[in-house]
Amino acid sequence: MPSQIRVATVQFEHRADDKAYNLGRVEALAREARAAGAEIVAFPEMCIGGYWHVPGLVAAEVEGLAEPVDGPSVSQVAALARELGLGIGVGWLEAGAEGRIYNAYRLCLPDGSGHTHRKLHAFEHPRIASGAGFTVFDTPWGVRVAILICWDNNLIENVRACALMGAEVLLAPHQTGGTRSLSPHGMKPIPLALWERRHEDPEPLRAALAGPDGRGWLMRWLPSRAHDNGLFVVFSNGIGADMEEVRTGNAMILDPYGRVVAESTAIEDDVVVADLALDLIPTSSGRRWMRGRRPDLYGIIAETRGDETSARATRFGDDA
Repeated sequence: MPSQIRVATVQFEHRADDKAYNLGRVEALAREARAAGAEIVAFPEMCIGGYWHVPGLVAAEVEGLAEPVDGPSVSQVAALARELGLGIGVGWLEAGAEGRIYNAYRLCLPDGSGHTHRKLHAFEHPRIASGAGFTVFDTPWGVRVAILICWDNNLIENVRACALMGAEVLLAPHQTGGTRSLSPHGMKPIPLALWERRHEDPEPLRAALAGPDGRGWLMRWLPSRAHDNGLFVVFSNGIGADMEEVRTGNAMILDPYGRVVAESTAIEDDVVVADLALDLIPTSSGRRWMRGRRPDLYGIIAETRGDETSARATRFGDDA
């Protein structure tokens, strides 16, 4: 294993159903990351086609937005990865086999290959199916990488499974912050007016993005995913208006002790770069605790209780 790898994570404001614009931003920000020496750069969930307008689309519109992995959008990113010698992770709606559509994320590698993760807990539209497996793989840089999309990261079992499969770096693309949580102590919306007035009066927006509905919410749980599993977490996110919601940015990179080693405080598109000291992993608390597990006691974790409710069922009232 190498002693370190330099990675970058991005926050940017996408435009709904404007692939040309979004791919242009991907290219510009990827070039910025490469100029800073990054070997891998992570972009947000569904950043190619847009995100929160999707729940309002009819099925035919979702189908029209989806592309196969070898379609024009991902192929354009793959060509950029080859040109720059850079691993580029991007999210899009994948048109899969047998007419299925997935909220998917692909890390395009410099040799033209890549790895695709399908969100395990999809809820954006009834037409979007959930994935069926974890995505953990070796890379040309000698580091083992996993991908989990947004809500996938909220369930502690998913990150632990990836760590047990040898993941050292977790790419965690999101579109989050400022959402209306069902919990009385969860996130709450950030007024869209704060974003619209960011140029004239930026400080209220800065405070909101750093507050309990943005960074404060992330700090309740994201560091524990890194710490308890002894891996680096590369968190990417949208920033700004996404229909009636405000994405809160806070792109950041955390080390295996749950410490934030680099983060953005920008209220605009931004790239964050950090060197990952991979020798922190073997002796991290999380790795030592994992070696002390008692798997013989954990059968209950895989048992159904009868009250399980998928993210899809919670949103749409079904579990098809």
